[in-house]
Amino acid sequence: MRHEIQEGSLRSSRAWTTLKRRYIPQLIGWGGITMAAILLILAAPAAWATPLKDSRATVTGFVAQIQKADYEGDRAALRLLFDRLEPFVADPNLASRVRYWRGFALWRRAINGFNESDDPKDLQKDLELAVAEFRDSSANDPGFVDAKIGAISCLSFLVFLANGDTARMQDLVAQSSSLVKEVKASAPDNPRFLWVIGPILWNIPAERGGGQDQAIAGYTKGLELARKTKLPSGQTIEPTWGEPELLMSLAWSNLNRTAPDLKSSEGFARSALALVPCWHYVRDILLRQIQTAEVARSPRPR
Repeated sequence: MRHEIQEGSLRSSRAWTTLKRRYIPQLIGWGGITMAAILLILAAPAAWATPLKDSRATVTGFVAQIQKADYEGDRAALRLLFDRLEPFVADPNLASRVRYWRGFALWRRAINGFNESDDPKDLQKDLELAVAEFRDSSANDPGFVDAKIGAISCLSFLVFLANGDTARMQDLVAQSSSLVKEVKASAPDNPRFLWVIGPILWNIPAERGGGQDQAIAGYTKGLELARKTKLPSGQTIEPTWGEPELLMSLAWSNLNRTAPDLKSSEGFARSALALVPCWHYVRDILLRQIQTAEVARSPRPR
C-alpha cells in the first residue's frame, strides 16, 4: 500500500515499529487456541465430509466468520477458515469468490501477525499465499476488481518485508503498480480501493499529489460511496466491507494529522465501533490513544 515510502522512510532501523504503530491495527496477540478456533476444529470433519450441497449458503456463513475473526484478531480461526473453504474452490459458480475470501483470510491473518512480532517468514508465507489466491480469483473472474485490491495490499506488505533486497522490492513494486493502474482505470471509486491507497497518499509529499489532506479526502469519499452501496451484512459472498475500515482510518488520521482534530477522531472511532462492537483495535487501543491525547491537551491545574 505504500510504494512511495518503502524505499525511503521504511529503510530506517525504526521501520518495523513505525509500521506497527501507524499502519497496522495493533490487536492484542492470542495466547493459545481461542474458543472460536476450537469450535471450528470440532466442526471441521463433518463439514469437510459434506457434499457441496447448499454451497453458497455455507460459504456465506464462512465469510461472516472470517470477517469476525479479522476484527477480533483471531489468527488461528482465520487459518482454519482458509482451510474450511478449500472444498468449495471446485465449484465453478463460486470459485472466484471462494478464492477471494481465502486470500482475504490470509491477508488479514498476516496484518494481525505484524502486531504479534511473528516471524517475518511466516508473515511472508501468508501474504504470498494470499496473493496467489487473489490472482486465482481474478483468473476465474477477470472483471472482479476486489481481488486486485487485495493483491495490491499484500504486495505492498511484501515490499516492506523484502526491505534490503532491491531486486525483489522492485519486482513487487512493479506488480503492485500494474494492479493499481488497472483498478484506477476500471474502478477508481471502489471504496475498498480508496482505503487501500490511503496510506500511500498520506506519505507522499503534497507537492507530488499526496499528503494528509489528500488521504483524508480519499477516506471521506470512500466512506460516502461505501454507505451508498451498502448491502445487508452476512447475506452475500460479495465483498461489502469498507465502511468500518474507512471510519477507523478517518479516526486515526484525525488523531495523527499535523493539526489533530480529536473531536472528529473520537466521533469516527465510535461510529466504527457502532458497526463492529467487537473490533479490539478501535475499542481498546485507538480510542484510548484519542483519550490520552485529549487529556494531554487539557489545561493542567495550577
